[in-house]
Amino acid sequence: MKQKIIYALVILTLVSLITGVTLAAFTDKAKVLGSTFSVGSADLKFLKDLPLGTEPTNLVDELPGPSFSNIGQTWSADYPLKLINNGSLKISVTSKAYYETANDPADLRSDIYVEIFEWNDANNNGVLDSGEIGLSLAKKTIIKWKTEGIGVGQINPGQTRPLVLRFSVDNLSATKQGKSAMFDFEFESVQQ
Repeated sequence: MKQKIIYALVILTLVSLITGVTLAAFTDKAKVLGSTFSVGSADLKFLKDLPLGTEPTNLVDELPGPSFSNIGQTWSADYPLKLINNGSLKISVTSKAYYETANDPADLRSDIYVEIFEWNDANNNGVLDSGEIGLSLAKKTIIKWKTEGIGVGQINPGQTRPLVLRFSVDNLSATKQGKSAMFDFEFESVQQ
């Protein structure tokens, strides 16, 4: 009986080895090596010097604001600028005013308007020439610009978005004579 058990174990061992060798002959592996993942970027910049174009040294995060003096009845002045999407993802851009009440004690923010226009700088000279102002995106007082913002639209990677900000007043009361205010405005991007 012991011989039969040993004989059966030997046969089972041989069958297992033969099966294992046979299975090993029919297996294989395929690998995917070095998988990398790169996160896209949203990078909104201004052109510092409008005629110079999109050279990396001409891209900045901040610009000095305009200074307007001798504002009177039915005054207006234009401030051209160019935004560029320096990132790798499509972005949607909005603009808002920012101010502190202490910097506007005479409440000029309720009298000064901003209207944002598309700008077709047809000759790419960075100068707002006659006939280059396009579609108006919105016109709001500085107060409404702060609370509601103005949508500027979408900008694709590498695309420049030329704009003109037209500041104006319709009517100023005599109590505003000699008063001044300081406002900031900013453009904010969100990935699409």
